[in-house]
Amino acid sequence: MPNSKFRFLAFAQGIPGYTKLLEWAKLTGITGGAQFLIQAIGLLSGILVVRLLPTDEYALYTLANTMLGVMTILADGGIGSGVMAQGGRIWKDKDKLGSVLNTGLELRKKFLIGSILVAAPILLYQLHHHGASNWTAFLIFLSLVPALVGALTGSVFAVPMKLHQDITPLQKNLIKENLGRFMLIFMLFIFPWTFIAILASGVPRMYMNISLKKKSKGYVNWAAKEDPVVRKDILKIVKRILPGAIYFCVSGQISIWLISFFGDTASVAQIGALGRIAVTLTVVNTIFGTLVYPRFARMPGNNRGKILKRFFQIIGLMIVICSGIITVVWFFSDEILWVLGDQYANLNYALLLSIIGSCTGMISGAIFRMTTHRNWAVHPGISIPISIASIIVGALIMDVSTLEGVLKFNIFVVFTQVVLNLAYFLFEISRFKSQHLKTEESDF
Repeated sequence: MPNSKFRFLAFAQGIPGYTKLLEWAKLTGITGGAQFLIQAIGLLSGILVVRLLPTDEYALYTLANTMLGVMTILADGGIGSGVMAQGGRIWKDKDKLGSVLNTGLELRKKFLIGSILVAAPILLYQLHHHGASNWTAFLIFLSLVPALVGALTGSVFAVPMKLHQDITPLQKNLIKENLGRFMLIFMLFIFPWTFIAILASGVPRMYMNISLKKKSKGYVNWAAKEDPVVRKDILKIVKRILPGAIYFCVSGQISIWLISFFGDTASVAQIGALGRIAVTLTVVNTIFGTLVYPRFARMPGNNRGKILKRFFQIIGLMIVICSGIITVVWFFSDEILWVLGDQYANLNYALLLSIIGSCTGMISGAIFRMTTHRNWAVHPGISIPISIASIIVGALIMDVSTLEGVLKFNIFVVFTQVVLNLAYFLFEISRFKSQHLKTEESDF
């Protein structure tokens, strides 16, 4: 038997691509297993928040988290894509990588101030509109700061290990962060307030970012100075992405905005609760963001055929995964809604629409991230008018005064983004000549 085992291993090692396949199986197993645990903890935390917060408080929680996403997008403005694109070129040089990351962090600090000045008045108005007192609204806004700072710095601290595919420390860090959040959420049994739920998420993230930065020192010199040339290159991408990001702040969360302005507080809570289920899709986004997109960014840019092949393989895999998720939700919607609680029962069709919209957005995001990781960004003069046109058309053909109508409207708008992002990627990939090098090996 041992001899048979050795003969099989010797045979398998002779198969072309065996080493790569074994490496991918190991990385996917580590990342997937850790993400399963992370998402399980995250799902339990989310369900506790849904069940422990009163409906009116959960509506405020939904609005605050929506605005947190907006501020995060504005504070990034394409800086993250620029950092990954620049880092993918010099990822083996600790000093140069340090310059890229520190330049990105400094730019994010400046953008953070601008995002707060823009988003804070809108958030405070929305909170007041749905019954929050001045003191409550102020506390909710302050509670967002740790989560916002943690999100912006943590994504940069993770870049070195993503580029070097040192996955295990990243997963351990995320597990500890989610465990910390889970433990803090139990305070809602005593203090069922929105700002407590938000702090429970932000504080562990900031604490674990300190550990993440220390673990990445083996790959990057954090003492390296900023590089004006790198700043200029990153800002070129920002100029392309930022206008679209500003537009996305409106269009990407438009279902929440519509319900917030035209619906009642209960409707805001319902769409927020359905969104908690869609958050479980983060496991797919994290696996792709950790294993796939950094490798795609590292691929040499001299072989159009290989880049195009990998692109369609990634998108095809994403579509298969999303189809499976939608099918599961379709068959088990009653059981899923039971988890949320009685106040969210009978939302089966709305749940299905919510998941379809989230999956479509995930596919659109995958295309967008791979495009920007190749240092390409569609001109906002093209993307914004097309997106605005899709919103106008969607508003004319959908009944946006109802929960289901708003969710259908969201699917229509996001699908337009899929078509736009795909068309632009294909346009850019067709513009440069492919150079076939016999000695070149794929980063995949």
